[in-house]
Amino acid sequence: MDKAKPRIVVDADACPVKREIIETAHLFQTAVLMVASYDHRITPEPGIEVVQVDRSDQSVDLYIANHIRSGDIVITQDFGLATVSLAKGAITLSPRGQEYDDGNIDFLMERRHELAKQRRSGGRTKGPKAMTADDRLRFQQKLTKVLRSRQENGEP
Repeated sequence: MDKAKPRIVVDADACPVKREIIETAHLFQTAVLMVASYDHRITPEPGIEVVQVDRSDQSVDLYIANHIRSGDIVITQDFGLATVSLAKGAITLSPRGQEYDDGNIDFLMERRHELAKQRRSGGRTKGPKAMTADDRLRFQQKLTKVLRSRQENGEP
């Protein structure tokens, strides 16, 4: 295992909780790596590393998959990236504060597959609900809980 201190790694292209991540990371003195395509301008701040990648469809996901380490905390809405992150030993959260784990990722991937099949056959599906202040708070509370748990267990 890599001895480097775990970080928060963010699929930042469409992440609606970047500010909450930054605030929480500062409280726990945890480094953040935000990965986004060149289409999304993110300004680096102290403790926040920004990596800009090609615009192609999976560039952000591929960069993250190739750079995460066991123990990192990955923030993503993408179930495929969540699956890879879990396999690499990362704690993986959605921007709404849902923790992806071995108990729910298969169901989420199957649901995504079924909805895609429905759309391909001409059906319509609803997109995600708009983020609310409660969603943001729930996410920040979950991230705080994960970081606090690590701190209490003496993890870096």
